[in-house]
Amino acid sequence: MSCWLLPLLVLLSMPGCTPTARALDSGELAFEGQNYRVVHINLMREQLTLHWRDPHSGQPFGSIENLRQWGETRGRRLLFAANAGIYDHKFAPLGLYVENGKTVVPLNLAHGNPASGNFSLLPNGVFVVYPDGHAAVRTSAAFKADGKSAQWATQSGPMLLIDGKLNEQFVDDSSSLKWRSGVCAKTPTEVVFAVSEGPVNFHTFGRLFRDKLGCRDALYLDGSISQLYVDGEGYAGAPAFMVKPYAGIFAVFSKP
Repeated sequence: MSCWLLPLLVLLSMPGCTPTARALDSGELAFEGQNYRVVHINLMREQLTLHWRDPHSGQPFGSIENLRQWGETRGRRLLFAANAGIYDHKFAPLGLYVENGKTVVPLNLAHGNPASGNFSLLPNGVFVVYPDGHAAVRTSAAFKADGKSAQWATQSGPMLLIDGKLNEQFVDDSSSLKWRSGVCAKTPTEVVFAVSEGPVNFHTFGRLFRDKLGCRDALYLDGSISQLYVDGEGYAGAPAFMVKPYAGIFAVFSKP
Protein backbone atom coordinates (compact mmCIF):
# COMPACT_ATOMS: atom_id res chain seq x y z
CA MET A 1 0.00 0.00 0.00
CA SER A 2 1.34 3.41 -0.92
CA CYS A 3 2.48 5.43 2.08
CA TRP A 4 0.49 8.49 1.03
CA LEU A 5 -2.75 6.50 1.37
CA LEU A 6 -2.22 5.67 5.04
CA PRO A 7 -3.07 9.11 6.50
CA LEU A 8 -6.17 9.26 4.32
CA LEU A 9 -7.37 5.84 5.46
CA VAL A 10 -6.75 6.74 9.09
CA LEU A 11 -8.74 9.94 8.64
CA LEU A 12 -11.65 8.17 6.98
CA SER A 13 -11.78 5.60 9.78
CA MET A 14 -12.31 8.30 12.40
CA PRO A 15 -15.90 8.89 13.60
CA GLY A 16 -17.59 11.69 11.70
CA CYS A 17 -14.99 11.70 8.91
CA THR A 18 -16.50 9.21 6.51
CA PRO A 19 -18.60 10.39 3.58
CA THR A 20 -21.61 8.56 5.06
CA ALA A 21 -21.22 9.93 8.60
CA ARG A 22 -24.55 10.11 10.40
CA ALA A 23 -26.16 13.50 10.78
CA LEU A 24 -27.34 12.57 14.28
CA ASP A 25 -25.89 10.58 17.16
CA SER A 26 -28.54 8.00 18.05
CA GLY A 27 -28.22 4.91 20.20
CA GLU A 28 -29.64 2.59 22.82
CA LEU A 29 -28.69 3.14 26.44
CA ALA A 30 -29.35 0.99 29.49
CA PHE A 31 -30.01 2.57 32.89
CA GLU A 32 -31.16 0.77 36.02
CA GLY A 33 -32.72 -2.15 34.21
CA GLN A 34 -34.53 -0.16 31.51
CA ASN A 35 -33.54 0.67 27.94
CA TYR A 36 -33.76 4.12 26.39
CA ARG A 37 -33.32 5.57 22.94
CA VAL A 38 -31.12 8.66 23.17
CA VAL A 39 -30.49 11.16 20.38
CA HIS A 40 -27.86 13.91 20.48
CA ILE A 41 -28.26 16.84 18.08
CA ASN A 42 -25.44 19.27 17.35
CA LEU A 43 -27.08 22.61 16.61
CA MET A 44 -23.92 23.82 14.94
CA ARG A 45 -24.55 21.23 12.23
CA GLU A 46 -28.30 20.68 12.22
CA GLN A 47 -31.36 22.90 12.56
CA LEU A 48 -33.92 21.73 15.12
CA THR A 49 -37.40 23.02 14.30
CA LEU A 50 -41.00 22.69 15.52
CA HIS A 51 -44.07 21.90 13.41
CA TRP A 52 -47.73 21.94 14.37
CA ARG A 53 -49.76 22.82 11.28
CA ASP A 54 -49.11 22.67 7.57
CA PRO A 55 -48.31 26.33 6.76
CA HIS A 56 -50.30 26.14 3.52
CA SER A 57 -53.43 24.18 4.48
CA GLY A 58 -53.51 25.08 8.17
CA GLN A 59 -54.22 21.45 9.03
CA PRO A 60 -52.36 19.92 11.99
CA PHE A 61 -49.73 17.38 11.02
CA GLY A 62 -50.81 15.19 13.94
CA SER A 63 -48.23 12.48 13.32
CA ILE A 64 -44.56 12.10 12.57
CA GLU A 65 -45.45 10.13 9.45
CA ASN A 66 -47.54 13.00 8.07
CA LEU A 67 -44.66 15.39 8.72
CA ARG A 68 -42.22 13.01 7.05
CA GLN A 69 -44.39 12.82 3.93
CA TRP A 70 -44.80 16.61 3.89
CA GLY A 71 -41.03 17.05 3.94
CA GLU A 72 -40.55 14.39 1.28
CA THR A 73 -42.79 16.24 -1.18
CA ARG A 74 -40.51 19.24 -0.71
CA GLY A 75 -37.30 17.33 -1.21
CA ARG A 76 -36.45 17.29 2.51
CA ARG A 77 -35.73 13.98 4.22
CA LEU A 78 -36.85 13.74 7.83
CA LEU A 79 -33.76 12.79 9.84
CA PHE A 80 -35.25 13.04 13.34
CA ALA A 81 -38.61 13.74 14.96
CA ALA A 82 -40.19 13.64 18.41
CA ASN A 83 -43.43 14.81 19.98
CA ALA A 84 -43.15 18.24 21.58
CA GLY A 85 -44.84 19.61 24.71
CA ILE A 86 -48.08 18.71 26.44
CA TYR A 87 -51.34 19.76 24.79
CA ASP A 88 -55.00 20.12 25.74
CA HIS A 89 -58.16 18.16 24.86
CA LYS A 90 -58.57 20.26 21.71
CA PHE A 91 -55.14 19.07 20.48
CA ALA A 92 -53.61 22.54 20.88
CA PRO A 93 -50.42 23.27 22.86
CA LEU A 94 -51.28 23.81 26.52
CA GLY A 95 -48.51 26.34 27.00
CA LEU A 96 -46.01 28.44 25.09
CA TYR A 97 -45.52 27.43 21.49
CA VAL A 98 -43.24 29.44 19.19
CA GLU A 99 -42.72 28.40 15.59
CA ASN A 100 -40.08 30.15 13.46
CA GLY A 101 -40.15 33.28 15.60
CA LYS A 102 -43.95 33.53 15.81
CA THR A 103 -45.64 33.02 19.18
CA VAL A 104 -48.66 30.86 18.32
CA VAL A 105 -49.65 30.13 21.94
CA PRO A 106 -48.52 32.40 24.83
CA LEU A 107 -46.69 31.33 27.97
CA ASN A 108 -49.02 29.62 30.46
CA LEU A 109 -48.29 30.42 34.11
CA ALA A 110 -51.63 29.25 35.49
CA HIS A 111 -51.29 26.99 38.53
CA GLY A 112 -53.63 24.05 38.09
CA ASN A 113 -54.29 20.94 40.09
CA PRO A 114 -51.39 18.44 39.80
CA ALA A 115 -54.00 15.65 39.78
CA SER A 116 -55.32 17.04 36.50
CA GLY A 117 -52.14 16.49 34.55
CA ASN A 118 -48.36 16.59 34.47
CA PHE A 119 -48.30 20.18 33.21
CA SER A 120 -49.54 21.29 36.64
CA LEU A 121 -46.88 19.30 38.48
CA LEU A 122 -44.74 22.35 39.15
CA PRO A 123 -42.44 23.76 38.18
CA ASN A 124 -43.07 23.29 34.49
CA GLY A 125 -40.70 24.67 31.90
CA VAL A 126 -39.77 25.71 28.41
CA PHE A 127 -37.41 24.25 25.85
CA VAL A 128 -36.23 27.09 23.63
CA VAL A 129 -33.97 27.70 20.67
CA TYR A 130 -33.03 31.38 20.50
CA PRO A 131 -32.52 33.38 17.27
CA ASP A 132 -28.74 32.92 17.63
CA GLY A 133 -29.21 29.14 17.35
CA HIS A 134 -28.45 28.35 21.00
CA ALA A 135 -30.81 26.20 23.05
CA ALA A 136 -31.81 26.09 26.71
CA VAL A 137 -34.26 24.52 29.13
CA ARG A 138 -35.69 27.02 31.62
CA THR A 139 -38.43 26.93 34.20
CA SER A 140 -41.44 28.83 32.92
CA ALA A 141 -40.91 31.57 35.52
CA ALA A 142 -37.23 31.90 34.60
CA PHE A 143 -38.06 32.04 30.90
CA LYS A 144 -40.46 34.90 31.53
CA ALA A 145 -37.92 36.70 33.72
CA ASP A 146 -35.24 36.36 31.04
CA GLY A 147 -37.41 38.31 28.63
CA LYS A 148 -35.65 36.87 25.59
CA SER A 149 -37.36 36.29 22.27
CA ALA A 150 -37.52 32.73 20.96
CA GLN A 151 -37.12 31.29 17.50
CA TRP A 152 -38.57 27.92 18.48
CA ALA A 153 -40.10 27.01 21.85
CA THR A 154 -42.43 24.54 23.52
CA GLN A 155 -43.71 24.58 27.10
CA SER A 156 -44.26 21.34 28.95
CA GLY A 157 -44.01 19.91 32.39
CA PRO A 158 -42.86 19.04 34.82
CA MET A 159 -39.22 20.03 34.88
CA LEU A 160 -37.17 16.87 35.43
CA LEU A 161 -34.02 18.66 36.56
CA ILE A 162 -33.44 22.20 37.79
CA ASP A 163 -29.83 23.32 38.10
CA GLY A 164 -28.68 19.73 38.55
CA LYS A 165 -31.31 18.79 41.12
CA LEU A 166 -34.27 16.46 40.69
CA ASN A 167 -37.72 17.98 40.83
CA GLU A 168 -38.71 17.84 44.52
CA GLN A 169 -42.15 16.53 43.57
CA PHE A 170 -40.73 13.20 42.42
CA VAL A 171 -41.00 10.10 44.62
CA ASP A 172 -38.24 7.48 44.40
CA ASP A 173 -40.50 4.43 44.64
CA SER A 174 -43.52 5.89 42.82
CA SER A 175 -45.72 3.28 41.17
CA SER A 176 -46.73 5.70 38.38
CA LEU A 177 -44.95 3.94 35.53
CA LYS A 178 -45.25 5.13 31.93
CA TRP A 179 -43.30 5.42 28.73
CA ARG A 180 -41.69 8.85 29.05
CA SER A 181 -39.84 11.32 26.85
CA GLY A 182 -37.75 14.35 27.71
CA VAL A 183 -35.17 16.81 26.48
CA CYS A 184 -32.22 18.79 27.76
CA ALA A 185 -29.74 21.27 26.37
CA LYS A 186 -26.52 19.74 27.63
CA THR A 187 -24.70 22.76 26.22
CA PRO A 188 -26.09 25.70 24.23
CA THR A 189 -25.36 23.76 21.04
CA GLU A 190 -25.96 20.13 22.12
CA VAL A 191 -29.56 19.00 22.59
CA VAL A 192 -30.32 15.56 24.00
CA PHE A 193 -33.63 13.73 23.60
CA ALA A 194 -34.50 10.49 25.38
CA VAL A 195 -37.49 8.16 25.39
CA SER A 196 -37.95 5.08 27.53
CA GLU A 197 -38.50 1.74 25.84
CA GLY A 198 -40.73 0.67 28.73
CA PRO A 199 -42.63 2.21 31.66
CA VAL A 200 -40.60 4.16 34.26
CA ASN A 201 -41.43 6.68 36.98
CA PHE A 202 -40.44 10.34 37.04
CA HIS A 203 -37.68 9.86 39.61
CA THR A 204 -35.87 7.27 37.52
CA PHE A 205 -36.35 9.25 34.32
CA GLY A 206 -34.97 12.40 35.93
CA ARG A 207 -31.92 10.53 37.22
CA LEU A 208 -31.28 9.22 33.70
CA PHE A 209 -30.80 12.80 32.53
CA ARG A 210 -28.74 13.77 35.59
CA ASP A 211 -26.59 10.72 36.24
CA LYS A 212 -26.23 9.11 32.80
CA LEU A 213 -26.66 11.95 30.28
CA GLY A 214 -24.92 14.67 32.29
CA CYS A 215 -27.67 17.29 32.03
CA ARG A 216 -28.35 20.04 34.55
CA ASP A 217 -31.75 21.22 33.36
CA ALA A 218 -34.17 18.82 31.68
CA LEU A 219 -37.81 18.97 30.67
CA TYR A 220 -40.44 16.24 30.52
CA LEU A 221 -42.23 16.15 27.17
CA ASP A 222 -45.00 13.57 27.50
CA GLY A 223 -45.92 10.10 28.63
CA SER A 224 -47.48 7.05 27.07
CA ILE A 225 -47.84 8.57 23.59
CA SER A 226 -44.17 9.51 23.23
CA GLN A 227 -41.98 8.34 20.39
CA LEU A 228 -38.69 9.30 18.74
CA TYR A 229 -38.08 8.76 15.04
CA VAL A 230 -34.62 8.48 13.48
CA ASP A 231 -34.10 8.09 9.75
CA GLY A 232 -32.86 4.56 8.99
CA GLU A 233 -33.75 3.30 12.47
CA GLY A 234 -37.49 3.89 12.68
CA TYR A 235 -39.45 4.55 15.86
CA ALA A 236 -38.61 4.07 19.51
CA GLY A 237 -40.72 4.58 22.61
CA ALA A 238 -44.39 3.86 23.22
CA PRO A 239 -46.11 1.10 21.23
CA ALA A 240 -47.82 2.37 18.08
CA PHE A 241 -51.32 1.54 19.33
CA MET A 242 -50.87 3.98 22.26
CA VAL A 243 -49.84 6.94 20.11
CA LYS A 244 -52.36 9.76 19.62
CA PRO A 245 -52.22 12.87 17.42
CA TYR A 246 -49.51 15.33 18.46
CA ALA A 247 -49.75 19.11 18.75
CA GLY A 248 -46.21 20.13 17.92
CA ILE A 249 -43.45 17.91 16.59
CA PHE A 250 -39.70 18.45 16.87
CA ALA A 251 -37.89 17.81 13.60
CA VAL A 252 -34.53 17.83 11.91
CA PHE A 253 -34.78 17.77 8.12
CA SER A 254 -31.99 17.24 5.62
CA LYS A 255 -30.66 20.45 4.17
CA PRO A 256 -32.18 21.47 0.83
